Amino acid sequence: MRKRIFSKKATTIALGLALTIPALTPAAAAGNGHVTIDSVKFNGMEAPKTIDDMVKTYTNASMDVKYSNGQVKNFPLSYKRLFKSEDKVAINKRKLIPAGTPIDVNGDPIMDTSVEGNPTYYVSDAPDSNSLLNPIHGQQYMVTHYEYQTIDAAGKSAYGIVPASMSLSKLEQDKETGELTPTSVKKIDFSSVNGLWIPCNGSLSPWNTHLGSEEYEPDARSFELPTSSTRTQVESFAKLYFGDKSKANPYFYGFIPEIKVDKNGEASVAKHYSIGRFSHELMKMMPDQRTAFFGDDGSYTTMFMYVADEAKDLTAGTLYAAKFHQTGTENGGAGNLEWIKLGHSSDKEVKNIIDSGIKFSDIFETSDVPKEGFKAIKQYSYGKTEYLKLKPGMEKAAAFLESRRYAALLGATSEFNKMEGVTLNEKDKKVYIAISDQSNGMLENASDPVDDMKLPKIKSGVTYQLDLTDGQKDSTGQKINSKYVAASMSGLIAGEDMPSADAYGNTADVNSVANTDNLSYSEALRTLFIGEDSGMHTNNFVWAYNVDTKELSRILSVPAGAESTGLFAADNRNGFSYIMSNFQHPGDELDGKNITAVDKNELKQAMEKEIGIDRTGGVGYISGLPFVGDLQNTNRDVKSNSQK
Repeated sequence: MRKRIFSKKATTIALGLALTIPALTPAAAAGNGHVTIDSVKFNGMEAPKTIDDMVKTYTNASMDVKYSNGQVKNFPLSYKRLFKSEDKVAINKRKLIPAGTPIDVNGDPIMDTSVEGNPTYYVSDAPDSNSLLNPIHGQQYMVTHYEYQTIDAAGKSAYGIVPASMSLSKLEQDKETGELTPTSVKKIDFSSVNGLWIPCNGSLSPWNTHLGSEEYEPDARSFELPTSSTRTQVESFAKLYFGDKSKANPYFYGFIPEIKVDKNGEASVAKHYSIGRFSHELMKMMPDQRTAFFGDDGSYTTMFMYVADEAKDLTAGTLYAAKFHQTGTENGGAGNLEWIKLGHSSDKEVKNIIDSGIKFSDIFETSDVPKEGFKAIKQYSYGKTEYLKLKPGMEKAAAFLESRRYAALLGATSEFNKMEGVTLNEKDKKVYIAISDQSNGMLENASDPVDDMKLPKIKSGVTYQLDLTDGQKDSTGQKINSKYVAASMSGLIAGEDMPSADAYGNTADVNSVANTDNLSYSEALRTLFIGEDSGMHTNNFVWAYNVDTKELSRILSVPAGAESTGLFAADNRNGFSYIMSNFQHPGDELDGKNITAVDKNELKQAMEKEIGIDRTGGVGYISGLPFVGDLQNTNRDVKSNSQK
């Protein structure tokens, strides 16, 4: 995601599928009685060119399926909105409140009192992650993040000072069309884990739980300064959540929350402290159900890997950080990865350290200038070079509460920039990871304390692939107990920056991905879906990328100024497939764009009328993909799960 800073502020997919589908012709039926899929083609859509198209979320893309008998069937795609974050659909203490309204430690809606005498609900305009769970006792559920609040009712920035939230939606699925309809939306209670801090993206675990995130962790060093912006931010959060700013503690936040839904549709929450504290974009589990990789969003960040002690159990494990050894610059760049062990711990151990009242100054000594015994590092949360020395006996506290700082002290690379979405191609043993903006620490910087990365500047970003392998050892020569260790990374899809804006205000090629962010992979379609978080495209898009043919198709456009979020490809839910996709902060930052193809003021007016600027976000999905049940049923004609 873009960290919110305000002044106010035609693809052919060759598939190796062996799906049996209906005999489409008498000739085929008279032959072997079934046909198979030869290939799938996404027919992409053009970028929007009119104000009407620029203000809506839509697709007119389609997918062609070619069968072994030579026939082709077309499946038009469509977009279905489930609700907006401002819609009063969430049931909370027997009242309906907006879906994006956060609740406090007592479960009460948090109110916006910025306009004197007119209290209103805070409503997040930033829905993000969707996990469409596998059915639980036949019932379909979805967990959704509400990442932050852009502005308050008075028009001032509210980013990071208002507690965030998640919802659990109970969905009805039409048995004929697959259409999803929310029948109830409930806010998820985070009171047992001190609330929720900026939940960006998330993922579905192999054991059907939702793995959330807490991004842009508050800097504990700055928090100790009474007048710092970090102190103000965390105290504001505590005042709104607990009703008491003295309960503010930066070490409460920056972890992975796991959401479990039981057979009765009740959600429970656990934060996993042993996974480490950094700017969690999301956590993606590997097929062993033990190994995970992460996005660490921000500038001067680090690539982390976690290996749990037991499968399906994230309460204890070992945390590693990567050192990048550059091998090339082609297509964005490439390098080998060396893994440095930070330590092993359990949730209970780390939580006990937090509850002891530990502060940053208990873990590290600091110096304002180079000094013997101190090491110079540069990492995201502090933002500039600092000179640190670990205090005796503080290795575990440093590893799991100051993971990025400790990693840098041990020699890991802390130069990644805007490292965001992560997804898995299980068959090929590859992880895809988004670098939304390749600049800052990833460039050659002789003045930095360390300069492992000397990659080309690509402001519109690069999607990388990580190659997974077995038998890897850490930097000390000790074997890593995982078959899914990333040994190398290389550029897969690079954005194309432009020297000046086009008539629509785009500063990156509109026919290429700009600022890759959300990533989700469909094993069935051999397709990587990519959602943009781009100020370089006036309208952000969702793309389908064939990992075999390397071709790209635009399949969704979201409103001007909005970010495409919540991307999640669900291959089979009771026989139907979906591509979940949201948008957030519509109309944002349009003022600064040089748009001449349409009247910019008319565009802004249309945005305000149709959606509202920075007031709400949309939750929904792309439908129209082939119905899996029909593909496996030899007695019926093929249909799609598009909406009737």
